[in-house]
Amino acid sequence: MRPLTLLSRRMRPIRPALIVAALGAAALPGLAAGETGLATSRDDLTAADIERVEAVTRPTTDFSAAEKYEALPGGAATSRKRVNQDAFSHASANLSFEEEGTFKLGNALFRKLWVSSPSSTQASDGLGPLFNARACQSCHLKDGRGHPPEGDRDATSMFLRLSRAPRTPDEQALLKNKSLLNLPDPVYGGQLQDLAVPGLKGEGRMVVTYEEFTVTLADGTDVAMRRPDYAVSDLAYGPMDVSTTLSPRVTPPMIGLGLIEQIHPADILGLADPDDADGDGISGKPNIVRDPASGALVLGRFGWKAQTPSIRRQSAEAFAGDIGISSPDLPNHWGDCTPSQADCLAAATGVQPRLGDSEAPDPVLDLVTFYSQNLAVPARRDVDDPQVLNGKQVFYDLGCASCHRPKFVTRRDAPNKAHAFQLIWPYSDFLLHDMGPRMADWQVVGDARGGEWRTPPLWGIGLTETVNGHTFFLHDGRARNLTEAILWHGGEGEAARDGFAALNADDRAALIRFLETL
Repeated sequence: MRPLTLLSRRMRPIRPALIVAALGAAALPGLAAGETGLATSRDDLTAADIERVEAVTRPTTDFSAAEKYEALPGGAATSRKRVNQDAFSHASANLSFEEEGTFKLGNALFRKLWVSSPSSTQASDGLGPLFNARACQSCHLKDGRGHPPEGDRDATSMFLRLSRAPRTPDEQALLKNKSLLNLPDPVYGGQLQDLAVPGLKGEGRMVVTYEEFTVTLADGTDVAMRRPDYAVSDLAYGPMDVSTTLSPRVTPPMIGLGLIEQIHPADILGLADPDDADGDGISGKPNIVRDPASGALVLGRFGWKAQTPSIRRQSAEAFAGDIGISSPDLPNHWGDCTPSQADCLAAATGVQPRLGDSEAPDPVLDLVTFYSQNLAVPARRDVDDPQVLNGKQVFYDLGCASCHRPKFVTRRDAPNKAHAFQLIWPYSDFLLHDMGPRMADWQVVGDARGGEWRTPPLWGIGLTETVNGHTFFLHDGRARNLTEAILWHGGEGEAARDGFAALNADDRAALIRFLETL
């Protein structure tokens, strides 16, 4: 074991007093005080519960053995099934028998291939007219992590999000009051769709090129890196707006989403420190978004920019943007088609009045949402291994746990008992952090600036190759392994990155081994 050293960055406790700062004028310009309505403390717990939660989530200082329950990152919902290619596709272990049936129905719809309209399979038509994939599973292969186009692989699990600058005072007002998080390209919408139904053309093709370079670590080890550049070729409907930015996004793993949804907002907001009041170099801030259903301001916690407040909303947006399927929450029967694409808007839809007012009516959206909420986090491996424990201490010493916060306790009043009052280990604070210009996409999404990204959860990261057959990481898969991913950290992650580069080979290997057990 390494001797315990002073942490290079102190891991802050949850501090409700900072919630006011996190929701202040800097984060929410133009909004009236109190408009968020977000709880600033755990209103689901008794005083005794709060004391227990604070004790169990307190950062450890003992790296001589694994912590209690550390091998169960999803609490009682953790899957203990055999680790293989299906490791991310199991249901939460604490579902009831009836809920397991609901999960299986949702899985069937998640895998369902949609077809273009009109079709004899009336419950399955409505695809597109422009789209990126025909099924949810096509993007979230094996419920895991997407990849950039590599060799002859397609771009099904990686998208280009499109956003342009506001042009008018009215557009600026829509962004300021959060009626919109950003503005789509006037011709190509909010996402580039490379596929289309018969008779139409896909919008264009994503082109990725890489510049190779080398980073030399303190001990002389050379690490090959690659810097991506993005463009679009074969634009079928004319030029994009000159201010439109391209933001590449690989599909993230689906595990543990229902547990993340039940982390109390106060516990996430209490970690925010947008002005770095404590001077530790970490300035995490929330992305506060407007709930389209209620109109209230709520905490965004899903997506690479923390732009989505709930799994149901995330599912509806994926149906509309990725597949071109309308739902009650997003009744866009023509998907992401714009007024500039007349032929697209003239195409037939798959709405069947006898089934509902959308192509994926409530029963479909409900089942896919339930499935997405209950994909289990696999149990950890080798938590007591000496090298793993050494790597865990390195993780803390470098300050990685300042953003990749190890643990939370979910809400006691969660709608589904399977998610209620669980000690979970996602290794994320679900806040936005500035990762520096090298990682920036220069695309604003709500409160997320061009260089800011939500801290991605690390649970399951060590099983990426087992499930998906690759080790591409970060928002665009530029990192080909965990070492490259760490070395891409800049901005608020720069000190941790430099600390990693200064480690000896044994400690670097221990850190990577620890991450591979998550």
